[in-house]
Amino acid sequence: MTWRELFPGTTEAEWRDWRWQQRHALTTAADFERLFPLTDAERRGFALAAGHTRVAATPYYASLVDRDHPACPIRLQVMPSAAEAVPAPGDLDDPIGEEPHRPVRAIVHKYPDRALFLAVDRCAVYCRHCTRRRITFSDDEGGFDRAAVEEGIAWVRAHREVRDVIVSGGDPLSLSDQKLDGILAGLRAIPHVQVLRVATRAPVTNPMRVTDALAAALRRHAPLFVVTHFNHPKECTPEAREACERLVDHGVPVENQSVLLRGLNSSARILTDLNERLLTFRVRPYYLHQGDLAAGTGHLRTPLAAGVAILEAMRGRTSGLAIPHLAVDLPGGGGKVTLQPQYLAGEGEEGARGHWLRNGRGERYFYPEPPEQDCTCPYEAVYYPADAAARGGPAGGDGEGE
Repeated sequence: MTWRELFPGTTEAEWRDWRWQQRHALTTAADFERLFPLTDAERRGFALAAGHTRVAATPYYASLVDRDHPACPIRLQVMPSAAEAVPAPGDLDDPIGEEPHRPVRAIVHKYPDRALFLAVDRCAVYCRHCTRRRITFSDDEGGFDRAAVEEGIAWVRAHREVRDVIVSGGDPLSLSDQKLDGILAGLRAIPHVQVLRVATRAPVTNPMRVTDALAAALRRHAPLFVVTHFNHPKECTPEAREACERLVDHGVPVENQSVLLRGLNSSARILTDLNERLLTFRVRPYYLHQGDLAAGTGHLRTPLAAGVAILEAMRGRTSGLAIPHLAVDLPGGGGKVTLQPQYLAGEGEEGARGHWLRNGRGERYFYPEPPEQDCTCPYEAVYYPADAAARGGPAGGDGEGE
């Protein structure tokens, strides 16, 4: 069914207004039941979610649901499930250990040169696999007000080691242009901040949000990257393409981070299709995330071996541009590591210096090691004199991104 049939009385102008989409988000079982019949498991999921977790989907994103199939990948991402109440091994409220690294309310600082800036606790759509459920799924955290934002900007200004700031939340594109621009302007005015990133699902869940005015505002704060979150080819609609291409046309690079979700996209065919489509949107596949140990998401997690097997199936069968890094954010704050298939097949025999490697078809090839093993770079000390190296910048610059 078309959106006009699903939402009778809605005008074209209203449908294409991102604010209308956010204001008219579906939040209750009755809202969704007007679009499609709920299963008993979905009704129980709503009952269990009441008073505990937020549920919301924009009319646009809800219109993508397959009415006849409970296993629809859109449906699985927005409909609360009774399985969320079933504990799983390793469940954590703070699965990637952010809370011990929050020096002020809006900042998470786990890596020396990067900081996460929490700009908002709300989203247009609440994904059931959310890793930051403790913030976005409840009211315990409270909103991020102007005081929290100013405190966060002041913290970044005081920490010269931070060169890369990721603005996230919640979804920062649920904010108005004016509020988002104010945050980005405050961060861009800090001399040592070299790169900004904005993490958002808006191109997927509310593509109307990506207006020419927004794209132009983001471009003013370059170098700035948008990191979005497509999980399935079903999300690759003409509206989503238009949103991504509008950003790229304005000079804002877009990268994608998918989450590996059991029964939703845990298939080499699905992920290959997704990433090949994203390349036609001019979106670069970046990470495929192993599901974090967020409490309530155990039913969506895959074994580690599943992600490695998917990468192995993709390698050699699609462009390297379409193959993301498989990332695991270690529980408790250990940071990200990446996994990949093992292509090293053994050392050279009988004194032959080198290694046997295998390709995706299992064929073995010998790579001889060079006779000279020293890999130092003699010009390094010239290009990075001691004073510049101490500041982290090359000779001839001030090391602060200007």
